[in-house]
Amino acid sequence: MAQLERDGKTAILAAVNNEIHVVMGIADELKPDAGETLAYLQDQMGIEVWMVTGDNARTATAIANQLGLAHNRVISEALPVAKVQQVRKLQSEGKMVCMVGDGINDSAALAQANVGVSVGTGAEIAVEAADMVLVREGQLQEVVTALDLSRVIFRRIQLNFVFSLIYNVLGIPVAMGVFYPLLQVRLPPTLAAVAMALSSLSVVSSSLALKLYKPPKVNARPSMMRQLFRRLSSSTIGNRQRAASSTTVLISNRGSGVQQQ
Repeated sequence: MAQLERDGKTAILAAVNNEIHVVMGIADELKPDAGETLAYLQDQMGIEVWMVTGDNARTATAIANQLGLAHNRVISEALPVAKVQQVRKLQSEGKMVCMVGDGINDSAALAQANVGVSVGTGAEIAVEAADMVLVREGQLQEVVTALDLSRVIFRRIQLNFVFSLIYNVLGIPVAMGVFYPLLQVRLPPTLAAVAMALSSLSVVSSSLALKLYKPPKVNARPSMMRQLFRRLSSSTIGNRQRAASSTTVLISNRGSGVQQQ
């Protein structure tokens, strides 16, 4: 039993007439891209990742070792209430929590998290409680795509807002004739209408450019220019660790395969 648990399996005994005949190990079958996905979330996106599971401590530690996850970010033998408490604890620390789960026991935590992400093949109650559902079966890296796309969209919203603000701050005084006493230049009403239409057109075009978005490649190494940009950004801003800890992803796992020993 100890060996099964060290290998990341939950040991189950089967007895007949008070005699143990079978020792079975129920294992958490890791998705092929699980390790790469977690590494990308932590190293490339600067997101703090936790694993919350109902398995015992030895099994959870074995899974964490396979995923390259720090042991101090693993919570084992967690009941549904404990998962919700962990979400609330992280939220009380000022962190935005994204909960990823697909089981019935994850539904309460999915509803409590700032963003709940469920797998389409998971329990129906988990899908209902989640804010986002990953429809591709077996593609855990879609979590990276969802988070990265949300960041890209938010940055585009900020860009559109700043551009339209600057455009109108500069254009409205010209249309009002504020500079006419100095430059003897006035903006004709027709040209002002065209300029206003161009403002809306530029914002719409900027938003439509999101169709060119390409998901990040989880299994690809970052280019030299990308690594240099990250180093310059971290040295210039000086608070990368503080910003990284403001976003947290909780991942819940459950047994999904049986091996007989």
